[in-house]
Amino acid sequence: MSAVHSAVREPDFCKHMLTLLPLKITAVTHHIPSFLRIPAEALIGEQCYDTLVYDFDITDVDCLKYSLSKGLGFGIVVGGGIIKIPQIVTIVSTRSAKGLSLSAYALETVAYAINLAYNSRNNFPFSTYGENFFLTIQNVIITLLIVYFAPQRGAVIGANSLTSKKNPNGGKVFTGIVITIATGLALWSEQLCPLTFLSLLQAATLPLSIISKAPQIIQNHKSRSTGNLSAFAVFNGLLGCVARLFTTKQEVNDPLIFWGFAAAAAMNAILAFQVFIYRKSDDEILEDRRHSASERGDHVVLEKPVVLEGGNGKRWARKLD
Repeated sequence: MSAVHSAVREPDFCKHMLTLLPLKITAVTHHIPSFLRIPAEALIGEQCYDTLVYDFDITDVDCLKYSLSKGLGFGIVVGGGIIKIPQIVTIVSTRSAKGLSLSAYALETVAYAINLAYNSRNNFPFSTYGENFFLTIQNVIITLLIVYFAPQRGAVIGANSLTSKKNPNGGKVFTGIVITIATGLALWSEQLCPLTFLSLLQAATLPLSIISKAPQIIQNHKSRSTGNLSAFAVFNGLLGCVARLFTTKQEVNDPLIFWGFAAAAAMNAILAFQVFIYRKSDDEILEDRRHSASERGDHVVLEKPVVLEGGNGKRWARKLD
């Protein structure tokens, strides 16, 4: 009999606990310190803060979507500030931009800059495009590093660009800096670049997003290697673009921006796939070829491969024992 009474009372107990739970939570949310409350209100808005946090009403779908979008946007902006730092560190530490396509990065930088100017001048929320500010700066640095460490004609492949007292590419880097500054001033100038023309440029970033990734994809395919291309940057770029599809649809709903991110996500997916299938390092490939040579009885030592910009894939140096 007691078991029957227990079974009858159990649903009542659960219902009672579900009623008390929000009361216990709101007892906490009503007393959140201002140093936490103010940033949260600034992020998701006072109305959604009151609904979701203060009153703990998680049934408001619109506020849930908006808050999720804001949270994702904030995370993407923060991630955008560091996403290409590993790529920069790799280039500087190895003193080589091997495997990186100059044309791909130059075109991608232009697309980032146009997108940044378009969003900024349309006064869209910073959380929907803020990462482009950091990505543009980082891409400019990477592009200039590719120019700086580009091998000279007649130079020994793999030679250090910093071994000479004066790098002959320094003038090209300076020219690149001047062009970058001039382009930035033009994009933010109402006289030089009216908003109507900037909208056309934003529309052009859709094919530009595809074209900018094409040289890198082709180069990876030809060399069967991603060289010094940062896997961290590629995979995080893909995730960021996918997340941006949601935040753009939720907060901006601008088709030009939405389809631009869609195109970028598709191309980043191809790059991510290449990173996955070409995951073997150059050293592993070298070891495989040495093993194959030894099985054939060849007394040939294969040196480390070098990917040449604009070349036909890898060049393998050979020398006799």
